[in-house]
Amino acid sequence: MINLFDSHTTRLDTTLYKVCVVAGRLLLAYLFFTQLFWKLPPDFGCGEDFAFPIPAEQNHWDANGSGGLCYWMGLESIFASKPRQVLVTDMRPAGLPKIGLNITPLAELNAAFLDNVVIPQIRITGWLIWLAEFSIFLSMLTGAFTRFGAIVSLGVSLQLYIGLANIPRPFEWEWSYGTIIALSLVMLGTAAGRTLGVDAWLRRKLAAPAERGNRLAKIGLLLT
Repeated sequence: MINLFDSHTTRLDTTLYKVCVVAGRLLLAYLFFTQLFWKLPPDFGCGEDFAFPIPAEQNHWDANGSGGLCYWMGLESIFASKPRQVLVTDMRPAGLPKIGLNITPLAELNAAFLDNVVIPQIRITGWLIWLAEFSIFLSMLTGAFTRFGAIVSLGVSLQLYIGLANIPRPFEWEWSYGTIIALSLVMLGTAAGRTLGVDAWLRRKLAAPAERGNRLAKIGLLLT
């Protein structure tokens, strides 16, 4: 077992750890809080017509009166088949090559799922997307079931990364989404709700039932 705090750990070390974990958790909560309002139910910012952008020869796409969630989903679909790299490092100024990872196949799979499942049922799937992000906000804000919240956050941010990272119009910087992925991983690994969060209390309540073999309690411990 890895021990984060050894015999040389000072009070400053533990304080810094707690402050950084809680700050990261609250920042992730606020990030998702800011994203709740441009896609509010029941129309998710799409408007009454639920219009989506359409492909166009000039400038890649035409807005087609779209907005909110429909706008961004449409862009994911339109740019899916266009060659796109992520994790790009341009080393040419140093006489070295430009490197990156081609994610076009993943983007096409993502678009197929959107086009065949999510977009046709946007009045339902829009609710699922909004509630998923709202649950991340609540989880990180209160420190309740933070590992579950981190898993949901990781799924949401990975999907956005595949669908939107480095698209050319509007340019979506890949690390806007990559940073959310990284922060979600930190929240998952540190079980951030155990520090000044509801999870610390939940784990005390779940410990005894889990030891007696209660499956729900064991699952609860895994997610906190």
